[in-house]
Amino acid sequence: MGWWRAWRRRRALARQPIPDALWAEVCHRLPVLDGLSDEETDLLRERATLFLQEKALTALPGLELDDAARVHLAALAQLPLLHLEELDWYQGFHEIVLYPDDFLSPQRHRDAGGIEHEWDAEHSGEAWQQGPVILAWPGVLASGEWEGYNLVVHELAHKLDMLNGDANGLPPLHGNMRIQAWAQAMQAAYDDLNQQLDEDPDRETAIDPYAAENPAEFFAVACEYFFNAPDLLAGAYPAVYEQLKLFSGKTRWHVSNACAWPTNSRRHSTMVERHGPMRGTAGRMCL
Repeated sequence: MGWWRAWRRRRALARQPIPDALWAEVCHRLPVLDGLSDEETDLLRERATLFLQEKALTALPGLELDDAARVHLAALAQLPLLHLEELDWYQGFHEIVLYPDDFLSPQRHRDAGGIEHEWDAEHSGEAWQQGPVILAWPGVLASGEWEGYNLVVHELAHKLDMLNGDANGLPPLHGNMRIQAWAQAMQAAYDDLNQQLDEDPDRETAIDPYAAENPAEFFAVACEYFFNAPDLLAGAYPAVYEQLKLFSGKTRWHVSNACAWPTNSRRHSTMVERHGPMRGTAGRMCL
């Protein structure tokens, strides 16, 4: 980090610091932070402070955000970047729009026969290329447990994925990572999940079946489990877990004794704009 950037960072941290009592309150609300060391917690606090200065949080009518709510969201948003260099990973958007509840979103999909379908779907989150991140507040509040659900991480994973263009399950990888190894791990797990659901659509899968929608959704759901139920992901798809360890820069994640197999009914419906094929088609990880 150059001296100019370091000076600006120190200045920004001093301008609007998160008070000790407020930070302690937010950490208490988020069990997923329990496994962080003191050094990691201090770094997360700094990253959350900078995030709040860089991104606008827009609450729509019916929702009011106090300081604790804003810091709550910022802490979750910075968790995936905690062990990465500050390289503006969340570029391409400047605003997070927050709904008081799930919202209706117009959807469009062209099937294999060329027929275009349009419908309104109820979502709790969306992420668009060169657009804002949209979140429903109940989903944000439900994102801090050890249950494999994290709406904030899910939608921001799409934003990381989009740094290479359309979301396709392949974000920019670090120099010590191989695209072939990433694609093989993700594709094998994605194909396995689709095969299980093709055999039994009602099967209770190890990770949320929404991951089978397309490669972009698989990556986003895998990120949720990596941060909020790492033992479940490691047990189901160890190669995916290892790739996400390399991508996140975190060599070991605390595993909570409270981690339990999540039920599909608990999850909110999350959606990125449909960049890839719907489930049941041959979605491929792009190389």
